[in-house]
Amino acid sequence: MGNSRGMLTLDQLRELVEAGTVDTVLVAMTDMQGRLQGKRCAAEYFLNEVVSHATEACNYLLAVDVEMNTVDGFDISSWERGYGDCVLRPDLSTLRLVPWHEGTAMVLCDIEWVQGGEVSVSPRQVLRRQLDRLAERGLTAHVGTELEFIVFDDSYEDAWRRGYRELAPANQYNVDYSMLGTARLEPLLRRIRNAMAGAGMYVESVKGECNPGQHEIAFRYAEALATCDNHSIYKTGAKEIAAQEGKSLTFMAKYNEREGNSCHIHISLRSADGEAVLAGERPGGFSPLMEHFLAGQLACLREFTYLFAPNINSYKRFVPGSFAPTAAAWGTDNRTCALRVVGHGESLRVENRVPGGDVNPYLAVAALVAAGLHGIENELPLEPEFAGNAYDSGKPTVPATLRDAAELLAESKIARKAFGEDVVEHYLNAARIEQAAFDAAVTDWERIRGFERL
Repeated sequence: MGNSRGMLTLDQLRELVEAGTVDTVLVAMTDMQGRLQGKRCAAEYFLNEVVSHATEACNYLLAVDVEMNTVDGFDISSWERGYGDCVLRPDLSTLRLVPWHEGTAMVLCDIEWVQGGEVSVSPRQVLRRQLDRLAERGLTAHVGTELEFIVFDDSYEDAWRRGYRELAPANQYNVDYSMLGTARLEPLLRRIRNAMAGAGMYVESVKGECNPGQHEIAFRYAEALATCDNHSIYKTGAKEIAAQEGKSLTFMAKYNEREGNSCHIHISLRSADGEAVLAGERPGGFSPLMEHFLAGQLACLREFTYLFAPNINSYKRFVPGSFAPTAAAWGTDNRTCALRVVGHGESLRVENRVPGGDVNPYLAVAALVAAGLHGIENELPLEPEFAGNAYDSGKPTVPATLRDAAELLAESKIARKAFGEDVVEHYLNAARIEQAAFDAAVTDWERIRGFERL
C-alpha cells in the first residue's frame, strides 16, 4: 500500500521547512474509533522540540465515545485519575507530505505513559504486540484493506443540519464497475487518488459499487502496520477532500437499507527473507501453515467479531444475500463465505469479509494475526471448504448484534491470552457504553411507527 513518493526523511523535511515549502506538521495518533487525533504543530517547533522530546495529549483520547464524551469504566483515564496526559511519540518512518493541505506534513505516533512505557490499549500498540508475536516465529504479515464509501452532493454542514436525512447521492443508481458512473464523479475521485499517492500510498484503482453514490478506491498491499497507518490517513483525507469540494462521504457500515460499506481485509504471511509461506503442495495449493492459519481464523471468528464490527450499525450489514457475510465458513473465491481464499502461489491469501467501513484497522488486523497464531500454535486442522451458497449452509453465524459480539469477546479465553486482560476489558467497556447509549436513544423508526398509530 506504500510508495516512496510523498514519504519524507527528517532531513528532507528540514530542507522543505527551510525553503518555506512546509510550515505545519500534523502530529497524530489513532483513537479507539480509528480516527486521527492530535495537534497541528508549527514545523520549526516540531523539528526543534517534538522530534527529540515528543509531545503530549490528554489521555482521555483513549477513553471517550464517538461524541468525545468522558465516560466511566476505563482503567487508564477517569475523573478519579485526574485525566492526565500521555506522550505522543512520533514514528518518523510514517513522516509524509499531506498534499490536500497547503504546506503540510504529517507524522503518526505511538502512545506512551508520561512515566514511561507503552499504552497497551492504544490500537497501534495492540497491533504491534501481535506483529511482535508473529516476528518471534520469523513471520511478517502483509495486508490490504478495501474501503467502500458513499458520496453525497450535500456538504457535511448541510448533512448535519438535515439530520443526515434525504441527502442526494452523487450517483442516482447502481454504478457497480460502471465507467460512466465513475466518470460522473471523476474530479473528486481523481483528486483523492492523486492526493493519496502524493502522501506515500500506492493507488491501484477505483470502481463504482452498488449503492447509489458508492465507490471504492483500492490500494496495493503492504506490511500490516503500514497498511493500517495508510488506511487511517486515507479515511481522514478522503473526508477532508470531499469537504473541500463541497461534498460529503461516509464510511459508515450501513447508511441505509441498501448495500453497506464493507472493508474486506486481505492477509498473507511471509518469512523473514520474503518467501510466501502460505502456498504449498497440500490441496488447494496450501502449505500446512496455511491450513493451520485459516483454521485459526475460523475458530476465532465469532469470538473476535467485535474487533471487526465495533459499532451498533456494523451489524446491520450482515444480511443474507447482501454480499456481506453471515456464515462462519471458508471457501475458495466464494463471496458468500466470511473467509474467502483468493490467489495462488505467492499471491495466496485470506480475505476476511466481516469488517465494514467503520472498522478500526489496527484492531481488526491484530485480530486476524492473533487468530492465525492460535491456529498455528495449536496446529488446528482445517475443515473442508464450503462450496455453494453459504447463506443457506447452516453453519454457525457471526453475531447479529453488538451486544452478542461483546458477550462472545468477554467469554473468549483465546482473546484474553492473545491481547491481555487489560486490552479486552478496555474494549469491552467501550462496547458496553455504546450499547447503553443506543438502548437509551429514541429513534426515528420508533417515532414513525408509534407517534400516531400505536
